[in-house]
Amino acid sequence: MDEQFWDERYSGTELIWTAQPNMFLVREVKGLEPGRALDLACGEGRNAIWLAEQGWEVTGIDFSAKGLDKGRALAVQRNVDVAFEQHDATTWVPTRLFDLVAVFYLQLPQPGRAQAIKNALAAVASGGTFLLVAHDEENLDRGYGGPPTRDVLYSVEEVVTMATSSGFTIVTAEQAERPVMAEDGEHVAIDTVVRAQRSA
Repeated sequence: MDEQFWDERYSGTELIWTAQPNMFLVREVKGLEPGRALDLACGEGRNAIWLAEQGWEVTGIDFSAKGLDKGRALAVQRNVDVAFEQHDATTWVPTRLFDLVAVFYLQLPQPGRAQAIKNALAAVASGGTFLLVAHDEENLDRGYGGPPTRDVLYSVEEVVTMATSSGFTIVTAEQAERPVMAEDGEHVAIDTVVRAQRSA
């Protein structure tokens, strides 16, 4: 799934995803003092825009120009400022640090996934927070939706190992259930949720 694939998916006028923030973002940033935030692989910008509405100074990065255009339009509609930038998460190098770095559903195979996580961790400022939410490998067997191939799915242990080896302290590490509404009713998806803090 490359830049062209996502440009084609985002090419319509309607949002592919909901305009509402991810439930785990809302839960995990509760109580954090707003500062500078990065939404890496921000897609259409729903999480970045919600963070801006909470008082964060937000940068949203994605490699899809079409997704970023939709994010900019949604930000105007919601009357918030978000700095949207086009970069590939696997090759992007942070030039500044952020108090919060969020990575949501960046479903990449290795070695790109590890590189993207490494880049995200490197962008977290002293005392800052790293938050990753992704489709968990268990979702393939007992969850709903998400990618149909295991090579792009995450495990909690994988993310925790990368975060702790980079000097972070784990705050949240779980396989979390997320309700999903479909035409045939409510289902449950299983996500990897990891929140970690860099030492001050």
